[in-house]
Amino acid sequence: MDYLKTVVPSQLIAERGANIVVINPGSASIRIGLASQDTPYNLPHCIARYSTQQPKRNVQDQMLNSQITTAQHMEREHAYDIIASLLKIPFLDEEAANNNSFSRKMARVDGYNLQTAKKDTPFAWADVYEKSSESFMNKGSPTTSYEKHETVGPEESSSSEQRNYQKYICGEEALRISPSEPYCLHRPIRRGHFNVSQHYPVQQVYEDLCTIWDWIMMEKLHIAPWERNLYSAILVVPETFDSREIKEMLTIVLQDLRFGSAVVHQEGLAAAFGNGLSTTCIVNIGAQTTSVVCIEDGVALPTTEKTLPFGGEDISRCLLWTQRHHQTWPQVRTDMLTKPVDLLMLNELKEMYCQITEGEVVAAAVVYSYEDDAPAASHKTRLTALNVPPMGLFYPMLLVPDIYPPPPRTWFKDYEDMLEETWNTDYARRPDIPDPFYLGANIGYSMWDSYPIFQTKPKKEEKIGLAEAIVNSILSTGRIELKRKLFCSIQLVGGVALTRGLIPAVEERVLHTIPSHEAIDTVEVLQPRANPTFAAWKGGMILGVLDVTRDAWIHRVDWINSGIHIGSGRKYKDSYYLQAQATAYINP
Repeated sequence: MDYLKTVVPSQLIAERGANIVVINPGSASIRIGLASQDTPYNLPHCIARYSTQQPKRNVQDQMLNSQITTAQHMEREHAYDIIASLLKIPFLDEEAANNNSFSRKMARVDGYNLQTAKKDTPFAWADVYEKSSESFMNKGSPTTSYEKHETVGPEESSSSEQRNYQKYICGEEALRISPSEPYCLHRPIRRGHFNVSQHYPVQQVYEDLCTIWDWIMMEKLHIAPWERNLYSAILVVPETFDSREIKEMLTIVLQDLRFGSAVVHQEGLAAAFGNGLSTTCIVNIGAQTTSVVCIEDGVALPTTEKTLPFGGEDISRCLLWTQRHHQTWPQVRTDMLTKPVDLLMLNELKEMYCQITEGEVVAAAVVYSYEDDAPAASHKTRLTALNVPPMGLFYPMLLVPDIYPPPPRTWFKDYEDMLEETWNTDYARRPDIPDPFYLGANIGYSMWDSYPIFQTKPKKEEKIGLAEAIVNSILSTGRIELKRKLFCSIQLVGGVALTRGLIPAVEERVLHTIPSHEAIDTVEVLQPRANPTFAAWKGGMILGVLDVTRDAWIHRVDWINSGIHIGSGRKYKDSYYLQAQATAYINP
């Protein structure tokens, strides 16, 4: 401990970080990298598998109904008019009369968000054919092999060369596969949970997660399976995940991917340490869910957790709806639900142009249409009302969140469906585990019932806006001194946190949402000390490097043979020391 108090952070990372892999899985993206890296790989969390299924399905999902009902249309239009009044822009029914008027207050946007803006070029279709060297490179690895599917294209009819489809394609390339190709896209996590349904069985979800993570280990981190017993893994999991989902991810890491040891940290807590904070309200706005949790002295308070079923992808979808309503979108078939490449384009437009500010916000932009194997066609257009979609965070009916029904939860009660041989097993008592921590039979739930951080019941989603969620979360702490401190220490993380104007909007709306009888008159959202997109990953790295010798680490042999060894009841009893160390990483 004396050594840790004096060691330079960069030296500690060099000593310990080279053999630690930090994994922060999300619904739309996964952030993963060695603890010694400055930033992780940020990759779409999906896989496209070669399919001969007829009729062909481009996307395998739990989505049951993508049609918006009449009631949802009315609620969305009502939410738009409320936002229009706040932003001082025309209501929906006033747009036609004022369409040619330019006398109102207007703002022009020219790709101001340089942190996320990309070059103005179309996405190219992914190459789905196997490269000649890949078979040799991946020979002998069961999870990275390629299936042989011989095919001869029309342009190759005069050649004897045969080309083979890749068995699977991961990451962004999976989203850029032409709809005409024989592939089906799988997203193993949707809305903060495993994407289990009658169309996407649980075993397929596990297999897809294992394949994606193994592909990243091989292709990005260059860690072969036979070397992974020398590495440790840090799982930084969102608050939305249930105990059973966390257990299965640990099984993937320790049993299937063969890591020597692993530890689990909550995403909200890790984000706090990633910003060098010990007491704060973390607001994590992801692609498909938003979560709020309060941290006190380095400990997450479970009663303050709030989960909202919307995120950045819903803002992108709202951007498309807004432009179509104003008739600024080209007459092309854009469908981010069934054409993943359209989702990439809309996310890029959202990151470049959406902001929260008063007055009309317009931008000249290039929109691309993608049809089958044809090259992308460009369409110059004038986007308008660009400040409306991000306001859906405060008025979620604008986003129509239930366009994706949540995954069915019944499978959590079905013990026979999942890893029966390890789920209902009597384990011999370990001599080093005292009586209160002996797990005994049915280790699945009893094990996680004893775990000090994660709740075992499915998280309840809140049908409220962001400001209400933050206020309800902080007020649930009860103590006035803590409430005042938390209201002045709100931290926004996640990719949407980069939206221009979001911080003052959160401060204003949270302050107006606090009940009048509460003695709170100040709200402050802290400026991020780390990139909000990677804050949780960075915090997981810090916690892992500082906490590497503690009892919370789970060793592979213990997990497979003897279950989990529960550590101390309060993992972060030295939270002030850890917080000071974390601050040293952020401000060297």
